[in-house]
Amino acid sequence: MKLLKKTLQFIGITLFVIFLILYYLFWSFSAPKSDSKVLEKFVDSSVLPILIHKNFKGFEYRKLSIVKDTTLPTLVFVHGTIGSSTDFIEYMKDSILLSKANMISYDRVGYNYQDKNTVQESIAFERDMLSSILQDINTDKIILVGYSYGGPIALAIQQKVRKVILLAPAVYSKVEPMPWSLNLYKWKLTRWLVPSVWQEASREKLSHKQDLRLFENSWKSTPNRIVSIHGTSDWIVPFENSTFLEHQFPKNQFELIRIPDAGHGFIWSKFDDIKQLLIHQLD
Repeated sequence: MKLLKKTLQFIGITLFVIFLILYYLFWSFSAPKSDSKVLEKFVDSSVLPILIHKNFKGFEYRKLSIVKDTTLPTLVFVHGTIGSSTDFIEYMKDSILLSKANMISYDRVGYNYQDKNTVQESIAFERDMLSSILQDINTDKIILVGYSYGGPIALAIQQKVRKVILLAPAVYSKVEPMPWSLNLYKWKLTRWLVPSVWQEASREKLSHKQDLRLFENSWKSTPNRIVSIHGTSDWIVPFENSTFLEHQFPKNQFELIRIPDAGHGFIWSKFDDIKQLLIHQLD
């Protein structure tokens, strides 16, 4: 009996230590990185981005810019939920893309390093913030690239730009999934287990469906040409989001590019494919 008790205690302690290690790795991997850590990711790049802190309506945010030639188009990346400006680092380091475009990426409010502000839970706010970022760029040169929740933000822009590219856009409330894991945030007893940046993502996720209803029936009012790239096996943001858009636009304004069997993380897992598609849109 004593041996059994000691064995169970050992197993319990071991499992608890494993849980702590996994939790720490999960927290450290997903937490927003400091400015120095972000710039370290570019040490093997031919071009070092300019990292600055800007202000929009009293909210400070971080922006990465690589602007070499103002005659080139500018790719402006908008990250999703959860996400950050660093989601697109491999694209911003790619020599071929660097030869063909300037690039900008930024942290949305609530996702900055040690951000004291919460997410704004508003596509309208995000649209206006993005518009402020675009104001000093020639609109004929702007190509917006919105990933996941960044998709509706890019799509909500009403000013005429060169093109809008959507990567697995979350634009249709009726197919918006609500994962069980959100309960960890909703339940007060377990909320403390959720890292702060994931609490922000959970808050934004829970309000996204209702917020989408304010926009989803008027996506077609955009003056821009739209290209939507979507994995057919995406269960986080279902492929039906893009087919919903396809039915709203005339064929000469909208193009749907299917990535067979790809999931939601295809901007990383299918990097070469997505890069080639971006290059094609630049040419």
